[in-house]
Amino acid sequence: MTVLMRVTEVSGRPVVTVRGDDVAQVRDVVYGGGNGEVAGFTLAGRGLLAGPLKHGLPWGGVRALGRDAVIIDDESVFQPRDEVIARAQAKGGDVFGSQVLTDDGVELGEVVDVVLDVDEYADVVGYEIDPTEALSKDNKRVLIPLPDTLAVSGERLIVPAAAVDFVTDDLAGFGAAVEAFRDRLRESGSQT
Repeated sequence: MTVLMRVTEVSGRPVVTVRGDDVAQVRDVVYGGGNGEVAGFTLAGRGLLAGPLKHGLPWGGVRALGRDAVIIDDESVFQPRDEVIARAQAKGGDVFGSQVLTDDGVELGEVVDVVLDVDEYADVVGYEIDPTEALSKDNKRVLIPLPDTLAVSGERLIVPAAAVDFVTDDLAGFGAAVEAFRDRLRESGSQT
């Protein structure tokens, strides 16, 4: 079963050990844009006045990412925050605010969120975008699926033009749209 969530839903989520110790909370999701995956998380302490922690959580240290918490074995999986961030920047960095274009040059909108499939891994399967008029006349945010592999470079993100046929504003049905889009790309032999 596909479990989809927006990256912004993960921020503030508690980080707990398998023993149930509440050790931190997610401050930011570190997106490794070039690989279509989550690289890790920056962390904050727990509590109202707790600030950022000096260590981060690489994705490899996550046992599970659920609707209520991020689960780890223990605090030994933490790494220096700067290392977690540097690894992600080497893989493509932050995509928020980037323009999404089709491979035939149509500007679709600006990324406002990233959609993850967290069933087994934290794979990026789509973007939530503020659309241009080319995509939506009512300016309502939409979800656009991504191919299995995606190259991210600079301030522009290129998606196959076929992605437009699978745009939706419904997260509940977005998993099916992603599968159908990727199936079409596999059948046609064209992945961006």
